[in-house]
Amino acid sequence: MSENCNQSCSSCSEDCEDRKEEKIDFSAKAHQMSSIKKVIGIVSGKGGVGKSLVTSMLAVTMNRRGYHSAILDADITGPSIPKAFGIREKARGNEFGLLPIKSKTGIDIMSVNLLLENDSDPLVWRGPIIANMVKQFWTDVIWTNVDFMFIDMPPGTGDVPLTVFQSIAVDGIIVVTSPQELVSMIVSKAVKMAKMMDIPIIGLVENMSYFKCPDNGKDYHIFGDSHIEEIAEKYDLKVLAKLPIDPKISAACDKGMIELFDGDWLEDLAELLEKMEGKK
Repeated sequence: MSENCNQSCSSCSEDCEDRKEEKIDFSAKAHQMSSIKKVIGIVSGKGGVGKSLVTSMLAVTMNRRGYHSAILDADITGPSIPKAFGIREKARGNEFGLLPIKSKTGIDIMSVNLLLENDSDPLVWRGPIIANMVKQFWTDVIWTNVDFMFIDMPPGTGDVPLTVFQSIAVDGIIVVTSPQELVSMIVSKAVKMAKMMDIPIIGLVENMSYFKCPDNGKDYHIFGDSHIEEIAEKYDLKVLAKLPIDPKISAACDKGMIELFDGDWLEDLAELLEKMEGKK
């Protein structure tokens, strides 16, 4: 029994000997016609740190390496994946299920914005409805021959992350952060939630880590000194990548051309994922 136990076994994921209630299985099966090898969640403790950017760039990086990538956009109230890829086509279905949209380079994408008549229409939904929509993206969408599915999670530790962790067989998560000291506390929350849910943490990615001046080639830490090494050491995690502040990346997202980004910042992480690909 944990020293922080509140005796509420039904809401606890720990399988301790003092459990008073049987743990409920919330897991959901993917569509019967789907084929998905590895599922990676991209999470953050707060918004605005570039989680969707990392998701997009990682999917593109693995796609360039010859793997079939897919993105499940679980950020229902703030979907930005379709815009980054320049997708305006609407998702359609058939008698068997819903079909994801393919990007210019063949990445499968499903997002709520692909179902709305207007991209700017807000979804004024309560948490359980949003969480159920994400679950349906897993159970009702036909994902064909996917090597790596990346789930772009909403920030925080609320209904949707909980639903994803309980419903989908996630092989590991990547936590995205930024250099500010405040973020260390937020990251700690995300890391602790993953450990509570028994989800493997692949490591940390720091976005907006530095700015490389084009005039003198020097790196400048716009948001102050990084604290990611301290967080990594505290939780025995790997620092997987540090992404710079690069106006070209922002411009690529705005123009729907993220698939053309130029940079090797995620290559080490990609190699790590390749090693996972062969494991079951």
